Amino acid sequence: MNHRLPEQLAPHPAGGGAAERTGPRLWVVVPAYQEAARIGATLDALARQHDRDFTLLVVDNASTDGTADIVRRFAARAPFPVRVLTEPEKGVGCAVDTGFRYAIGHGATHLARTDADCLPRPGWTAAARATLTRLGEGMVCGRLDARRDEHGPLGRAAFRTLVAIAAAFGRLRPAHRPRHGFRAPYRMHAGNNMAITASLYLAVGGMPRRPSPTDRAFLNRVRRHTADIARCRRMVVENSTRRLRAYGLVGTARWYLDLGSGRHTADPR
Repeated sequence: MNHRLPEQLAPHPAGGGAAERTGPRLWVVVPAYQEAARIGATLDALARQHDRDFTLLVVDNASTDGTADIVRRFAARAPFPVRVLTEPEKGVGCAVDTGFRYAIGHGATHLARTDADCLPRPGWTAAARATLTRLGEGMVCGRLDARRDEHGPLGRAAFRTLVAIAAAFGRLRPAHRPRHGFRAPYRMHAGNNMAITASLYLAVGGMPRRPSPTDRAFLNRVRRHTADIARCRRMVVENSTRRLRAYGLVGTARWYLDLGSGRHTADPR
């Protein structure tokens, strides 16, 4: 099912920590496609985490712009182990599923995901680990904000408005009501700011292997299986607003509401 190439183990300083941990083993998975211009900032944001006791796995979705090379150079100075995996089957769902299953196969008990154009704030991994530990088996969704280096106050306000509209639409959507077999109420879930236990990920069948958007379909898989879905406001990721620039306000709203991307490509990268 997974059309992945052999792993490439990037070098890291001795004593990275994650391999020595005897308790829950956290892996951070970052799918990436043509992200040479942005992934450096994402890697630096991960290096600034308060909790750096994790393994970073970047899943390169067959980029041609040197994305993976940037990750390998970062590995030489990273304060945690770094691995690079190539997934030739295009689609963010394919890259995420391959990465999560690889991490689980190599000992991960807890999985966190962000994207290669996002900036997790310094308390992100600590909040993810703490919430998953409290749940025992479950999933946690964090809070999104807009990157300050891509838009001014008006652009960031527009982004927050779109997220709020999408969340409200999801709660009101008839297909998301309990009568459809859901064990938890609908709550906005962004794939670039989530964490899940390995056992739950496998139990629900994993991420749909398809291009974006995949978040809502995955959330509903989890909602049909368990009510242990938490929201953690301390788990914050600054999200890229480039889709807003590429699609415009109306086009971005259509995409968030699952109405398609219209005349735009599904991926503005």
